[in-house]
Amino acid sequence: MRAIWKGAVSFGLVSIGVKVYSATEEKDIRFHQVHREDGGRIRYKRTCSVCGEEVTYDDIAKGYDIGGGEMVILTDEDFADLPLSTSHAIDVLEFVPAEQVDPILYNKAYFLEPEGSATKPYVLLRDALSDSERVAIVKVALRQREQLATLRVREGVLLLNTMLWPDEIRRPDFGFLDEDLKVRPPELAMASSLIDSMAGEFEPDAFTDDYRAALQEVIDAKVEGREVVQPEEEEAAPAAAVDLMAALKASVERARAARGEAPSGGGAEPTPISSARSAKKAPARKPAEKKAEPAKKTAAKKTPAKKTAEKKTEPAKKTAAKKTTAKKAAAKKSA
Repeated sequence: MRAIWKGAVSFGLVSIGVKVYSATEEKDIRFHQVHREDGGRIRYKRTCSVCGEEVTYDDIAKGYDIGGGEMVILTDEDFADLPLSTSHAIDVLEFVPAEQVDPILYNKAYFLEPEGSATKPYVLLRDALSDSERVAIVKVALRQREQLATLRVREGVLLLNTMLWPDEIRRPDFGFLDEDLKVRPPELAMASSLIDSMAGEFEPDAFTDDYRAALQEVIDAKVEGREVVQPEEEEAAPAAAVDLMAALKASVERARAARGEAPSGGGAEPTPISSARSAKKAPARKPAEKKAEPAKKTAAKKTPAKKTAEKKTEPAKKTAAKKTTAKKAAAKKSA
C-alpha cells in the first residue's frame, strides 16, 4: 500500500506521527470506451467553450458559478492562503460511545500507521480506545477539505472513518410517513417470527459478488476463445401476495426449510406459495384417478354377484325348514 497522507494525531499534549492509507478498494471491473469497429480508445480533449482551444492541466483553474452566467475563478494561490492547505493534523475533539454515531454519517475508511518513533504513543492511544469502548471524534483536512471523522480500533490498527457533515444528510420526505397505518399484533408477531427464523451471525466472507464473477467469466472466455457456460437459473421469486399474513407464514416456512428445520405444523393453512406448488403437482395425480375408475366398475360387478349368492341361499333355507318339519312329524308318530 502507498501512503496518501502524512500528519500527526493530536491527543491532548501528545502528538503521534502517522501515515494514512486507504483501507478499502473497489473491485469493480473497469472498461475503456472504444470504437466498436476497430477497438480504438476513445480520447477526450479538454477544450475551452469560449475560444475552442485545447487546455492543459496547468491552465485549468476552479470556477464557482454564481448564476446569471457569471463565474468566480479561484486559482492555486487562493487555496494556498487557506489554513487547511498546510494543516497535517488529526485533532481529537472528544471521545463518545460508538453506538451514538449514526452509521449513515460514515464516508470513507483509512488505516493509520505509526511513523518513526511514534509507535509507543500510537499503541497507548489504541489500547486506551479499546478499553474505553469509545471512539474519538476528530477533525482532519484531507484533499483541501476539512472533514469530521472518527478514530476507532480494528484488528489492532487505528482506523480513521471520515464522516459527512449533518447538513449533508437528506431528510426523508415521503407521503406514507403521514398516513395512519396500523399493524395488527398477529402480523407483528409473525414478522418477528420470520426475523427469528432468519437470524444468524454476520460473516462477510460468506457473501460474494456473483455478478462480478460472472462478468469475469465472460471476459476470460472471450480471451481464451471459448463459449461461455450459462449459469443455472435461480428459482423465480413468488408473486407478491395480497394476504400479508399468508406471505409471512410462507416466508417463515421457507426460512425453516432452508435451515433444515421441521415445519411448524402439519395442519397449517395453505399459503400462496404452498398452494401454487400443490397446483403444479396436481396434474400428476390424474393418471391415478383414471386407474381408480375401472376399480369402481369391478366393485360394481362384484355387487350383483353378492345379490345372486343371497338369492341362492334362500332356497337352501326353505329346504332346511322342510326337513325340520318332517323330523317333528316323525317324532310324534313314534310317540
